[in-house]
Amino acid sequence: MSRYLLFGGTGFIGEHVRAGLTAIRDAEVVVVSRETMSRTMDLSSAGQRQLTDLLYETAPAAIVNCVGATTGDPLTMTQANVVAVGRLLTAVARAAPRSRVVHLGSAAEYGAVPEGLPIDETVECHPVSHYGMTKLAGTELVRAAAGDGMDAVSLRVFNPVGPGATLGTLAGRLVARLSEGGDVRIAGLHHSRDFVDVRDVADAVVAAATVRGGLPPVLNIGSGRATAVRDLVESLVAIAAPDTRVVADGEPDAKSAAVTWQCADVTAAAHTLGWKPSLDLSTSLADLWAAHLTANVTPG
Repeated sequence: MSRYLLFGGTGFIGEHVRAGLTAIRDAEVVVVSRETMSRTMDLSSAGQRQLTDLLYETAPAAIVNCVGATTGDPLTMTQANVVAVGRLLTAVARAAPRSRVVHLGSAAEYGAVPEGLPIDETVECHPVSHYGMTKLAGTELVRAAAGDGMDAVSLRVFNPVGPGATLGTLAGRLVARLSEGGDVRIAGLHHSRDFVDVRDVADAVVAAATVRGGLPPVLNIGSGRATAVRDLVESLVAIAAPDTRVVADGEPDAKSAAVTWQCADVTAAAHTLGWKPSLDLSTSLADLWAAHLTANVTPG
């Protein structure tokens, strides 16, 4: 039996990762979350001894960190995306030095990049938001730990989409607007992003947690395609509410406006994890809308 310790197993990505780990034969998944799961703990505020004791007790084969703050004040994001990562890595070094650590990073770490050139892991990072800066700091802690001999990798996840997408994602916000009715007004329709299905992301996380052999400290996880925001919006509108009018509404905020194009080069992930994305955007959006309808059905 292999035991996996999953932090943040009740979030958008974490729920899919939990399903993937649970499907492994003879696997035991210990879910650590602020909500009641296997263990109740907030990684963002957990003390060093609390984390160390947990690792001694569970002795996991791999530790997956899906915890992170995408919004909030700078202190909140620093605590969740930097301090918590540092404490977790310190606990691993003390109590579970043979465990693999899989940390979820973000494409926001890259910031603005030249248009038309897929981003590989060697591209220099220039984050433009506090979120991107704190996620980059977390990844650099993982990189430093790996350099000191820890079996650790940061998966830089691009723009996840699919069932369960939250208001922290473009698709999740769009679903909420479509549910309200009326025109969809959105800025930055001309921008392009790499949208990757959350289930493909979960498959990559499971592969990173289980594959044999060493891993590079950073791997990109995306679809490998740049999609215009307008195309995503119009595709979801066609699925959910075909008569809805899409209106370009000004410019996005300064941080979003600075990043006009992103596309992941996922060659390294394919080579080291044996992974590649398998779900197209139309499937992701159709399943997102279907899951939204199911979740909002009022019992008769």
